[in-house]
Amino acid sequence: MPELLIELFSEEIPASMQQQAGENLLRLLTEALNLLHPTHGTAYTGPRRIAASLTVAAEVPSRTLSERGPRENAPPQALEGFIRKHGVTQEDLTLKEGFWWLERQTPAVSAPQYIASVLPDLLYRFPWPKSMRWGKGSSFTWIRPLRRILCLLDGQIVSFSLARHDDNGHGLQASHQTEGHRFLSTGSLTVNSTEHWKQTLQKHYVMVDAYKRRQAIVEGLQTLASHHGLTIVEDMKLVEEVAGLVEWPTPFIGQIDPLFMVLPPEVIQVSMRVNQRYFALRDTKGNVAPYFAFIANILPSDKGTLVIKGNERVLKARFADARHFWNLDRKQTLESRLPALERMTFHACIGSQKERIQRVARLAKLIAPMLHTSATLCERAALLSKADLSTHMVGEFPELQGIIGSYYAAHDGEHAEVVQALRDQYKPQGPADCVPTAPVSLALGLADRIDLLTAFFAAGEKPSGSGDPFALRRAALGVIRLIRENTLRLNLTQLLRYAAENLPASLRESFDLTVLSQFIIERLRVQLRSEGIRHDYLTAVFNNTTEIDIVQLLARTQALQAMLETEEGVNLLAATRRASNILTIESKKDGPYQGTVNPSLFQQKEEQALFTQLEHITPEIERALHEERFTEAMHKIASLRPMLDDFFSAVTVNASDTALRLNRLYLLHRIVDITHLIADFSQIEG
Repeated sequence: MPELLIELFSEEIPASMQQQAGENLLRLLTEALNLLHPTHGTAYTGPRRIAASLTVAAEVPSRTLSERGPRENAPPQALEGFIRKHGVTQEDLTLKEGFWWLERQTPAVSAPQYIASVLPDLLYRFPWPKSMRWGKGSSFTWIRPLRRILCLLDGQIVSFSLARHDDNGHGLQASHQTEGHRFLSTGSLTVNSTEHWKQTLQKHYVMVDAYKRRQAIVEGLQTLASHHGLTIVEDMKLVEEVAGLVEWPTPFIGQIDPLFMVLPPEVIQVSMRVNQRYFALRDTKGNVAPYFAFIANILPSDKGTLVIKGNERVLKARFADARHFWNLDRKQTLESRLPALERMTFHACIGSQKERIQRVARLAKLIAPMLHTSATLCERAALLSKADLSTHMVGEFPELQGIIGSYYAAHDGEHAEVVQALRDQYKPQGPADCVPTAPVSLALGLADRIDLLTAFFAAGEKPSGSGDPFALRRAALGVIRLIRENTLRLNLTQLLRYAAENLPASLRESFDLTVLSQFIIERLRVQLRSEGIRHDYLTAVFNNTTEIDIVQLLARTQALQAMLETEEGVNLLAATRRASNILTIESKKDGPYQGTVNPSLFQQKEEQALFTQLEHITPEIERALHEERFTEAMHKIASLRPMLDDFFSAVTVNASDTALRLNRLYLLHRIVDITHLIADFSQIEG
């Protein structure tokens, strides 16, 4: 099959947009050329180009197209419109099954002709997050000015132009030419296939494969670092970004002036990463090394001496600013910064940062005894938690919120647990982030997120669809992870109530505890489903609770799952569902059946046996549940199964004697009630 290659060569494309653009190009080509049955598609992306290669059929074969028109008895205007739309006469139509049909043969179309007919429109509608216009005479837009279009089919140019009507399309036409590295290559390059294109660009200092550029960056940095007895601090996001900035990655290592090594390691790394796209290094002991690594996009003739010195000068200026902020900030204690939070609006409807930390402090103080830690330290950590927002360092590096506060707290002589809590307050920030374990850190992390959730839900700022501007889903997952991974026994519903009571009066009135509780439960449900727990098991347990105790919910769910994976559990489920169905049907007549069972009315040994076993195990089940021995409670409930089977085999529930019928329905109601202590079995499928 012929090979199609298209390359769109432009000015520098933002690194963050390249991968998606490559995927979009391949997807749109595959869709637009579906009649050519495209296969073996590969996308290539880089700073100045996106490209794709794929194999296609040599032609679109001739086809018979059938289109159904109006009914035979439709108004004449409908038939006239159909004929006019297709430029045919009524003689060209046939009647089949009461409808007019148009059938016509389309001739075969060669692949070059077909490709040339669809590509201009594809490029005009190509999706970019942002696009720009340039020059005059064209409405065509691109992420940056588009300079060349290369389009080859088996080495031959697929000729097309972006010009249309009164739009000159910037004079862009498909050709067999591309360009190499901006600085290490000159002029245009002629290619005749995908492999030739890759080899030619490689010779002219362009790695077209983004994966190979990333690999070259990682390997080059590691090799260079090992020569200095150092290791690179892993940062794959930075590797990906740099791979989108350079076409021919060349690694270098520079030195950091010892004057700046007094800065916190996080400041050094973030300053280098955010401002300069530099990589941090560590020595053999894991300490921050007085070196930095970077990737250049050139091959210097002096082995990089001038390039390294230039980057060292730039970094020195950056670090000089950071050191100035570091020294300036520490002249003022964190505590003295608290009044400044009153002038910082957290949210127009919720209040200032100072009002927020006062609420968080009250909640942290309440949580402290639940975690067997100091209420004083928890309150102190909460009060200082946002003080670093007014520092110059956080103003320059917002990514270091909390971390900077912990350094300044240590400088101020704050308690070590308070210092740790300030550092940990935003953890976990993602699925791969670790969860704090220190009690004061946990109290602050929980109080902060619980206040955030209650305040925003009360203010009507709930997430909707894919929109979550205040990261409330992440906050809820943070609460869940803090509790789960530390096995904290907390009544989360009670904490939500208390947090709501601390809100301004106007927000308290609009707060709906049920809505927020369900939101958190749903986040837990999603998390557990991703771990393989069946959704109906979760519904059965979660629908059966009014107070959220995450650890208890998990234990009950696990016990239920374990029981229902046994034959005994499956049979109990079937029997319980049968009892529930009978009650539902009969309740339409004279239910509900919540009366007291009268043993003197029993006429058969099976109903007496079931009642006796129920009377025996009920207090044991209640005691086991109270003591949270859920697996034992499950086994006790499962012990009813043989008696239930015998009952349904021998006893007619819907007896003709009214008193006898009601007594048996009361007995079934007690069975369903006792199972509801564990879960709502009616929610379980299968």
